[in-house]
Amino acid sequence: MTDTSSTTDAGSTDDASRTDAPTGLPSGVRPVLAQRRGHEFTRILAFGAARGENTVPNEDLIGPIDSSDEWIRQRTGIVTRMRAGGDVEAVDLAETAAREAFAKSGLTPDQIGVVLVATVTHSVATPSLASLLAERIGATPAAAYDISAACAGYAYGIAQADSFIKSGIADHVLVIGAEKLSDVVDPTDRSISFLLGDGAGAAVVGPSEFAGIGPSIWGSDGSKWDAIGMTATYKEWAAGAPRPTMRQAGQTVFRWAVWEMVKVARQALEAAGVRADQLSAFVPHQANIRIIDEFAKQLGIPDTVAIARDITTTGNTSAASIPLATHRLLSEHPELSGGLALQIGFGAGLVFGAQVVVLP
Repeated sequence: MTDTSSTTDAGSTDDASRTDAPTGLPSGVRPVLAQRRGHEFTRILAFGAARGENTVPNEDLIGPIDSSDEWIRQRTGIVTRMRAGGDVEAVDLAETAAREAFAKSGLTPDQIGVVLVATVTHSVATPSLASLLAERIGATPAAAYDISAACAGYAYGIAQADSFIKSGIADHVLVIGAEKLSDVVDPTDRSISFLLGDGAGAAVVGPSEFAGIGPSIWGSDGSKWDAIGMTATYKEWAAGAPRPTMRQAGQTVFRWAVWEMVKVARQALEAAGVRADQLSAFVPHQANIRIIDEFAKQLGIPDTVAIARDITTTGNTSAASIPLATHRLLSEHPELSGGLALQIGFGAGLVFGAQVVVLP
């Protein structure tokens, strides 16, 4: 007679009596979970914008940094920057931008599944600006959180929105870059203070019948963590250090942006299967006009491509700069609608993100 006491057949009594500790299921049996099915393609449906209400010319800033209007224009391309009043916060700018984006998209806030706000200037460490914004605009109970990726934050948000919609987590996502950088300015700092402005740019992202957002190329380089940041930590401030303000190692950032970020931009074009001469617009982070111009030269951007230079009158608005610049391009050149735009953000972290998108 054959001994069957050690049989390991999946259907045997002995095997069925054994269970996997994590699941409680019989050994060899894998759980089958229902999966969401998302949309094949996504695109940006509409933009909205808000800028600080005060126009600040170079002449108002040159005294404390012992500089001149000519020096600022030559080094940065900035003639004026927009800054908000003392009673305005980043969330106020974000709300204005969001409402315009909704109006243009034809959607209502209750159709939003996720609210993403890229910012480094929310007035408190927690709760998030995104959760407050979702409540203000009536997007609750949408998931809501902030993205702390500085000047690359908006590109990070677009990457996540694209993924969320394709995976079925949400049908529509609100992505906003919102900054009130004038709150963290030291007027005597020659490295960055004269660059910074206030504003918010919003994009509503939704499903599409065609590929409207190309593959995202993103990453970080923590070896240059100290290149852009704050002058003190909260702990140091509590111990008596001066109020933390923004500062940067200008030459380090410039070299990194010009030489390393061009490589990222090329990767984004290649991943999307697009040549530079097929673009309708190029929208880099509005960091510095010299960086923008060198970028265009290195990429071989032809004269037929519109290049965003919103920095000239708005200043550097960190996470808000790409959507604000795109909003302005579309306002001034509506014929760009439906064309391809290469957008790339890069900044504190150091972090970067880029993708080719179809303009709404």
